[in-house]
Amino acid sequence: MATMARPRTLLAVLMALLLVAGASTYGQPTEQKAVVDGITAIHNLGDSLSDTGNLLREGTTGMLQYTTGPPYGSAIGGATGRCSDGYLMIDFLAKDLNMPLLNPYLDKGADFTHGVNFAVAGATALDAASLAKRGVAVPHTNTSLAVQLQQFKDFMSANTKSPQEIRKKLGQSLVMVGEIGGNDYNYAFSANRPVADGAHDSYNFGRMATGVVEAMALVPDVVGAITDVARELLDMGATRLVIPGNFPLGCVPSYMSAVNETDPSAYDANGCLVAPNQFAQMHNELLQQGIRELRRSYPGATIAYADYFGAYVRMLRDAGKTGFDEGAVFKACCGAGAAAYNFDMDRMCGAPGTTVCAKPDERISWDGVHLTQHAYRVMTDLLYHQGFASPPPVLRIGGRPLR
Repeated sequence: MATMARPRTLLAVLMALLLVAGASTYGQPTEQKAVVDGITAIHNLGDSLSDTGNLLREGTTGMLQYTTGPPYGSAIGGATGRCSDGYLMIDFLAKDLNMPLLNPYLDKGADFTHGVNFAVAGATALDAASLAKRGVAVPHTNTSLAVQLQQFKDFMSANTKSPQEIRKKLGQSLVMVGEIGGNDYNYAFSANRPVADGAHDSYNFGRMATGVVEAMALVPDVVGAITDVARELLDMGATRLVIPGNFPLGCVPSYMSAVNETDPSAYDANGCLVAPNQFAQMHNELLQQGIRELRRSYPGATIAYADYFGAYVRMLRDAGKTGFDEGAVFKACCGAGAAAYNFDMDRMCGAPGTTVCAKPDERISWDGVHLTQHAYRVMTDLLYHQGFASPPPVLRIGGRPLR
């Protein structure tokens, strides 16, 4: 992603538009099968934050092609399609529930006794046709949230004899609906990123402003797509749902590198960019409103909001306590480009010319977009052991009660 032009002015535009809009131990997972809190299966829908190998089996080009080969997976013996050096939050959650790791849906020979992972790296909440009408292209996969829901329905129908049996199975399952939606915004911003050799002209500023407007216009529809899918799952019989919010974008190296702001007033006390974080919070607040409406409609179900934003900020604040290098919390372990962030959109981790840091476990960011295995373990602990997923979707997890 090229360095953005006139960042201070862009941040001011974004802030104005936001106002107008309203607005533990870190061991590796092992396969076990004991039942925890009555949960016998996990079903997961989402994007690269939780894909365990679907995009690898779909095949892709562009920047995500590098996620299917080394150095991805270097902490677990090789690339598996996970966008990290190792395991993800969904893996650690399965481990804490004493279950095998979730197999990707497209691994047709896999054992799906304890659940299925439908998540695909690069997936969007809205389908490609809806985004295309808004001038946003989906470069990596057509497996949107609606496609994943249909795959889930097909799977349940093929492995049960009746809707009643589906309801019974879902009554013993934990269903994860996301995180998803971040790519919808990423593609809108990326489509309007500055062109080369024109970093300071008015044309590039206009492109960036267009990206901001387009991304903001997507928020209600993205949130609506997520809550609509959650409603269908609840109607099918799901009783425990987890719906995550968005990360603080202003703390993510890819966004920080793109803006490359030098004005200290553009940053908050955690060192993160204020304006992108406000955009993420706009999504999160609208999503939480939708979740509250779902809870009113389905009072017998537990519908947890997983506060990825809050957990990520806590991880930043406590970086030194959990083993991270406090001087490199915004620097990708694997990548290339500016020294401050080690990120270049045109040379993503794994591409020729990129390098890997000596100690990935001391970094929060793996490739400027996704987290390291260690960061995903810390996030899982914060979410499911320290109350950042609320109300608790599981009463006891990993042998410890949730707080």
